[in-house]
Amino acid sequence: MGYVISTANMKGGVGKTTLTVNLATCLAKNHGKRVLVLDLDTQISATLSLMSPIEFAKLRKKRRTLRYLIDDIVKSSDRTKLSIEEVIQKDVNQLSGLDLLPGDIDLYDEFVISEMLHQQAVNLGENNFESIWNRFERVLLGKILEPVINEYDFILLDCAPGYNLLTRSALATSNYYVLPAKPEPLSVVGIQLLERRIAQLKESHENEAKIDIKMLGIVFTMSNSNMLTGRYYKQVINRVYQDYGAEKICQTQIPVDVNVAKAVDSFMPVVLNSPQSGGSKAFTQLTQELLQKL
Repeated sequence: MGYVISTANMKGGVGKTTLTVNLATCLAKNHGKRVLVLDLDTQISATLSLMSPIEFAKLRKKRRTLRYLIDDIVKSSDRTKLSIEEVIQKDVNQLSGLDLLPGDIDLYDEFVISEMLHQQAVNLGENNFESIWNRFERVLLGKILEPVINEYDFILLDCAPGYNLLTRSALATSNYYVLPAKPEPLSVVGIQLLERRIAQLKESHENEAKIDIKMLGIVFTMSNSNMLTGRYYKQVINRVYQDYGAEKICQTQIPVDVNVAKAVDSFMPVVLNSPQSGGSKAFTQLTQELLQKL
């Protein structure tokens, strides 16, 4: 079994998706790894970074997105279920070894899940609903990934900002998490909130199972020369070093690069669309650094 790694921050707009898809692409392209990207955000940014909206619409019409794999677990139905192998898109962007499990703009209905778990609690005579919910979130993504988990060197989970059911399940399923952050105060608050949430997640599950997720590294994204030389931003970065230690901070920083935005318009990662750009070279270097950490 390979590594399962979440990309997460409680704050949005810090480059989680861009980091996820470019890291995945570098692992497949430069290191010959078999990689699966799983899009857990209803904004479907990871999906649209690897395929066009037209392609996505066709897949959704055929029920070949993560939503329907979740539906199959939550709802009892006599209809023929699609397997995860049928939903995964192989060799996206014509890159061998890079696969995608597409997300959806409507991943799950929390009321339906609550109703299902309540009925399960009644059937089991379980009075502690929290333990039923904890068990579900702990096993949900693991159960979905179980048939293919041994086929990949890396499974990268692109989490939504905030702390919803799928983010909790991703963290419970992962071996490691990568934490992208902009060198600014609110982004740093997102780091602190995530760390607190992970501690709470481990504590809430400790009576039933050990959640053994570890931080792989904090990656500063969207950096520019003004940020790196400015006294204020240096203070912010220094505070992160003081709080988490130099070994947790990735030396490679991802610069502001217009080519990264342009690549999204082409529905492919910048490391494929513009391999000689500053952003692409930074992602290539970051991938090597994270592999060394592992």
